[in-house]
Amino acid sequence: MTTTLRHTVLPPSEVGDNAQVAALADLLASTGQTGHAKLIGPDGAEVELPAELYRLIREVAEALAQGKGVTVAPHDALLTTQEAADLLGISRPTLVRLLTDDEIPYELRGRHRRVRLADVVDYLDRMRADRRRALNEMTRLAHQDGSDEIVIEDLQTR
Repeated sequence: MTTTLRHTVLPPSEVGDNAQVAALADLLASTGQTGHAKLIGPDGAEVELPAELYRLIREVAEALAQGKGVTVAPHDALLTTQEAADLLGISRPTLVRLLTDDEIPYELRGRHRRVRLADVVDYLDRMRADRRRALNEMTRLAHQDGSDEIVIEDLQTR
């Protein structure tokens, strides 16, 4: 069964709360990645945090401190085409073209397409890897033909 539960947190609107989030983000950033972190509940119960969860808390606090909203969703969450397009930073029609071209898998729920968050993340990872390979190839070719050493002096822009 696919979970569609998502939870979005917006940055605090109260100045005092925003200052607390900023202070937490600064504290978490200054502690680094070493050692063990513990979470203490309101009842005083303590639990050690796994490193990955601690990193996630750091990233959430940093984003909120910068005034950004944060959405936490399970990797198997189903997204609408608009949500997936927004996540990729593309238009919905462009996303639909990627779906129909089998670049990203999707499911049909009635007449509506749904895209797994994991598949969107996989697509992003593939695109990053493709860009990295293309850039490495361009760098190799430029070095090979010597064009990486060309200096354009007094280049004027605008």
